[in-house]
Amino acid sequence: MRRIAFLSMLLVAAIGVQGQSNEDLKKEIESLRSQLGNMRHTFDRINKGIDDLMWYNKVGDVAYVDKVELTGPPRRVIRNPTGQGAKNPVRFKSYVFIPKSVDPSKKYPLVVLPHGGVHSNFNTFYAHIIRELMAQEYVVIAAEYRGSTGYGRGFYRLIDYGGLEVNDVKASRDYMVENYDIVDSDRIGIFGWSHGGLITLMNLYNFPKEYKVGYAGVPVSDLIARMGYKSDGYEALYAADYHIGKEAYQDVEEYKQRSPAWQAHKLQTPLLVHSNTNDEDVNVLEVQHLIKSLKAEGKKFESEIYQDVPGGHAFDRIDTKMAKTVRLKVYKFLAGYLNPPKPFRNLKELQKAGYGY
Repeated sequence: MRRIAFLSMLLVAAIGVQGQSNEDLKKEIESLRSQLGNMRHTFDRINKGIDDLMWYNKVGDVAYVDKVELTGPPRRVIRNPTGQGAKNPVRFKSYVFIPKSVDPSKKYPLVVLPHGGVHSNFNTFYAHIIRELMAQEYVVIAAEYRGSTGYGRGFYRLIDYGGLEVNDVKASRDYMVENYDIVDSDRIGIFGWSHGGLITLMNLYNFPKEYKVGYAGVPVSDLIARMGYKSDGYEALYAADYHIGKEAYQDVEEYKQRSPAWQAHKLQTPLLVHSNTNDEDVNVLEVQHLIKSLKAEGKKFESEIYQDVPGGHAFDRIDTKMAKTVRLKVYKFLAGYLNPPKPFRNLKELQKAGYGY
């Protein structure tokens, strides 16, 4: 990318030498920016393809791995609502992981696992977590909801943070119930971290009868507060004309609708929330606001704010002993409602499942 940027600068300089007008220069620069942006999506596609192959290498010994295509609601149309295909359901991919130890004649609990990131994707960073879930005999669905990276510019620009992406994840849950007889529709949980934590919370709020339990790790909880401590570039991701289209101060109500802390009155499902005081991404103040809001609404839930645990934002997702200890707490909480066939009894079992020894 540095080489491309350098060549671009040379090209702009060459154009200047040729004596073009300022207006022509602006057009050339915009054209170059557009080309570079398209190349970024091309590289994302390549990276996604490579990472998809790695799934089979990392978990193929314990899981049947598939990548399916399904649909969510039509796009949030900002312009030309009558354009061709405007009302068509949005197509998106989802990963399916099924333990190789399953008995097809039995029913198993389902875990819905939304990935994080404003624009990101589900990748093999989570391989050890998938192995841990397979060992407990959970079936897993991980949606590549609208706005995910690795699927081109058009899909990237379908982003609807805290909006229709929530429905995409719910659609992945429904897909599993409708298509896999081994899934027990009465034992479905959802959990995720960061942006995935927000999607978890919004699924519990919007579809309380569809989930038995949820876990939200370091969840994005208050977009209004978040815009106050993030950079201008971060705010621009939400204010883009293909996304919300306004900054938080311009439409406070819209941002509140997408913020779990401001929708706490909707919670009906058992919930566990974790945060970390040294989180460099989701400031703990967001999660504190969520917790206070849930308490103010008289909701029953469990929470814990960890104090400066190494790993920051990813403190319970990485490979440290502390991270595994926290994950064991999460799994025990989920097991209390989902009753997996082989719940972990101790840290040694988690270690062996996720890391092979």
